[in-house]
Amino acid sequence: MITFTAFTTVSSKTSAESLGDALEGLEPEPYGVGVFEIEDGSGMWEVGGYFMQAPDEVGLALLAAGFGAKSFVVSELPETDWVAKVRRELVPVRAGRFYVYGSHDADTVPEGVEPLLIEAAMAFGTGHHGTTQGCLRALDRLIGAGVTCHKVADIGCGTAVLAMAAARTWPDPVWASDMDRVAVDVAEANVAANDLVGRITCLEAAGFEHDALHGAAPFDLVFANILMQPLIDLAPDMANHVAAGGHVILSGILNEQADDVAEVYARNGFNPWHREEIGDWTTLTLEAAATKSP
Repeated sequence: MITFTAFTTVSSKTSAESLGDALEGLEPEPYGVGVFEIEDGSGMWEVGGYFMQAPDEVGLALLAAGFGAKSFVVSELPETDWVAKVRRELVPVRAGRFYVYGSHDADTVPEGVEPLLIEAAMAFGTGHHGTTQGCLRALDRLIGAGVTCHKVADIGCGTAVLAMAAARTWPDPVWASDMDRVAVDVAEANVAANDLVGRITCLEAAGFEHDALHGAAPFDLVFANILMQPLIDLAPDMANHVAAGGHVILSGILNEQADDVAEVYARNGFNPWHREEIGDWTTLTLEAAATKSP
């Protein structure tokens, strides 16, 4: 079976989202549409569609012109067993005391680690990316410093690997939220695979916008491994949902963006605790002021 893809770029989030909506109405219909910010600091957005048959290139050209996008690039992709490919290419990852692995590597888990099972078919947020590694290493660093957290939230949780790492560390409740329903389903499956049902509550929510998160706050620790602009937008809400003296671990930040993110969080009452670069990515660990203004 051949799969066709059609991708373009556009310079604003509003145009990208509108183009994505319009792309869904193209005939033949795409079976999937994605809208993503390009993580290179350019401010550009990528819009793509996946098709079971060759897309209407005239229709694509009209859409691109109508929304000020570059011309769509159409490609053919041969059928691939992605699960098998992921299993071949994704090896286990050690990040501090945490060991992230797939079931096919269960016999590689060493003694003295906290194992976190992420299935190959659920490979976004596996620990291989510098952002996820950075968050796990930041958590390991907090634990090593004697920090204890009673309430933890993982905002934009993806596979929930960070939420699971926290649940393996402390006995208290953990909340994992994502705005993508598929991600929430993936998180719930991984929680079950790691025997953590009842320890982690998985929610569909954008940021902290859920009654369960409002009710659980303030949190002692919040992970947010997303992107620079959503992190900046989230800063005031973060300040309202983190306990005095609590910590946040932020990633999805390109190295050159880190100072801007740290500055916004400083204005919202967070002090630097640690910063680590892994490849092109920075992870910030920040501490909320010990006392908060009313």
